[in-house]
Amino acid sequence: MKKIKYLLGIVLLTISTACSDFLEEEPYGVLSEEQLTTPENVDGFVTSAYAALGNDHYDIPFSLWPYGNVRSDDAYKGGSGTNDIQVFHFFEVSENIRTDFGELDAFWYNSFIAISRVNKALAALNQIDEVEFPEKSTRIAEMKFLRGHFYFMLKIMYKYVPYVTEDIPVEEYGTISNRALSNDDLWSAIAGDFEAAAQVLPSSQPQVGRADKTAAYAYLAKTRLYQAYEQDENHNVVNINQERLQQVLDATEQVMGMHQLEEDFAYNFLPGSFENGQEAVFSIQFSNNDGTLHGRLNYSDVLATPQGIGCCDFHKPSQNLVNAYKVDEQGLPLFSNYNQSNLDFNSLENYRVDPRLYHTVAIPGLPWKYDQENIYQENWVRSPSTYGYTASLKENVTEDSEYLVNIDPFYGNSKNRIEIRYADVLLMRAEALIELGRQNEALPLINEVRERANQSTTLISSYATNTGISPYLDGENINWTQDVAREALRWERRLELAMEGNRFFDLVRWGIAEETLNKYYSEEAEEATYYEGASFDEGREEYLPIPQAQINFSQDVYVQNTGY
Repeated sequence: MKKIKYLLGIVLLTISTACSDFLEEEPYGVLSEEQLTTPENVDGFVTSAYAALGNDHYDIPFSLWPYGNVRSDDAYKGGSGTNDIQVFHFFEVSENIRTDFGELDAFWYNSFIAISRVNKALAALNQIDEVEFPEKSTRIAEMKFLRGHFYFMLKIMYKYVPYVTEDIPVEEYGTISNRALSNDDLWSAIAGDFEAAAQVLPSSQPQVGRADKTAAYAYLAKTRLYQAYEQDENHNVVNINQERLQQVLDATEQVMGMHQLEEDFAYNFLPGSFENGQEAVFSIQFSNNDGTLHGRLNYSDVLATPQGIGCCDFHKPSQNLVNAYKVDEQGLPLFSNYNQSNLDFNSLENYRVDPRLYHTVAIPGLPWKYDQENIYQENWVRSPSTYGYTASLKENVTEDSEYLVNIDPFYGNSKNRIEIRYADVLLMRAEALIELGRQNEALPLINEVRERANQSTTLISSYATNTGISPYLDGENINWTQDVAREALRWERRLELAMEGNRFFDLVRWGIAEETLNKYYSEEAEEATYYEGASFDEGREEYLPIPQAQINFSQDVYVQNTGY
């Protein structure tokens, strides 16, 4: 027995010594904290966070086309029929939206992967000496900007999400309740990141694609504008906070004059030398022929390519949106009468329209993306009996463009996507002024956008001969009251930003989603039978459900949204 005890003691001593030696050595293939916080590695974390901006997919698109456009009155889902990516069909008709949709879970997951990259970068940046890494303060500000960007998307999608910062380990994300912050406090947290970024970021960056001061202020304005429309638990707008509106004015003031509208509306949506132009406040950068297999492509919008070019004819402008571009004899919107009859593509000469129609909507018989050698054909359309003959133009490129890349069976493109442009900033400022009762100050801002639109005929003049819109002239062609100004502003946002992922979220912010969409569904059902039975449930469908998989992951720490 003594011998056994003696041998056991030797074994334990050996193990103890071996463990001690092991712990004193650096493991192979693992970087220590000191090794991680070198300038090269820290900048690698930053680059990885930026890369997350484009780490999406056609069924979890960060361009938000199924959520901001298809859920609104602006767009049909498209594709081969209602069963093609059926989840997006359910979004379109506001029916059968469930907590177990994989697409919603993946969107949540990918967004928090991006946030975790940002937080890892921030944690590393906080540990490095500024003498060793002079860009430290700027990079911290960039990361706070990116965190704000991803949280803004999550907020308008799900309303309540857990807010995690760099001092919270990734493995603890599931322990932070999505109701730890109130609706207003969560908005303030997001605004806080943009505000902190704006105070530090330079007015311009030496490398294209990095966030700068004006981008941060633009996002801050957008966040405060959403926050101003205070909602109760059932998503009803119960108050418009005047202090928040003033903060919108303060933030947009920092952007005014730092950017300007493009001379022609079309230039915002063309590749090559037009990218990162004077109107682009912040853009996601894509590329091809960069040494990788396919390049850094925009996978969000690969499904928008018409069947006649490649695949798959999703994301199609609605007839309702097309009708909204009609104007009266004075060149003003038809407002309440716009949808009484459909604009007939076969007799365009009988209508006067806003020029932005031809930059937003592909029409059979007219050039595809301004290419007069390539005419958009009816046979390019995949399911005309279901979704009509339109196609979306803004996100697409010409058929023979070097920016169009075959990623069989789909076609992607490497054109940058503008996330926020100066026209949006002007309209946000105008909206805040109107809701503050200062609609006369908003008038020139709205007219600036309209006058640019009217002049946007450089690329369409040979075939779009029925265009012409007018500015609003108080006391001449319009009586510019607050109510009228509000309607004009909301109309302008729809036409200017159509198919750019904003419309549904605007309707929710204004508290008119139920009214607008149920009217739209009833009118659409007269011609599109799949809208029969469509119904928007107020107090529920303003936001998407918290994915059940995420609630399970949190072990029921996350609380489901109202009505689901």
